[in-house]
Amino acid sequence: MAVPYGTRFAASFDQVFPMGALMVGVVAPDMEYLSQEDKARGRQPKQKVDEQTGKRLWKVVVTDTSAEKERDASVTVLITADVQPVPPAAVQVMPGVEVRPVVFDGLTVEPRVMGDKFRYQGFTIRAAGIVAPASGAAPKKPAGGQNPGEQKPAA
Repeated sequence: MAVPYGTRFAASFDQVFPMGALMVGVVAPDMEYLSQEDKARGRQPKQKVDEQTGKRLWKVVVTDTSAEKERDASVTVLITADVQPVPPAAVQVMPGVEVRPVVFDGLTVEPRVMGDKFRYQGFTIRAAGIVAPASGAAPKKPAGGQNPGEQKPAA
């Protein structure tokens, strides 16, 4: 069975970002690439449009707090929306240091071959929206199933 090119698979936020995501930078339009020749001709770049939904594409860079490899820690998420999405407010963790925890709605992942010299499988991650995480949510347990510092019951 072959999976057609461009197939997107629905995924929950917790599957893609099990320990959450922190937004870095701003929500920016995803623009088409222009060659030097096109720039010299005075051609203006256009914002990319999603081929399946017909909506404009916006990109946001997030830090995946559960990433095991350095190359996987910084992730670009494409958001499909007619107007520029407004991210949630930043949270100050200490004087002068702010983070912006985010949650994405309507996530899909599309498998892709990535890398230039060394190839590996990666994913294009798309979302329908961006919201603030629910406050007061229970902390997520790591893969081992228990919280740090929690002791196993004696047998």
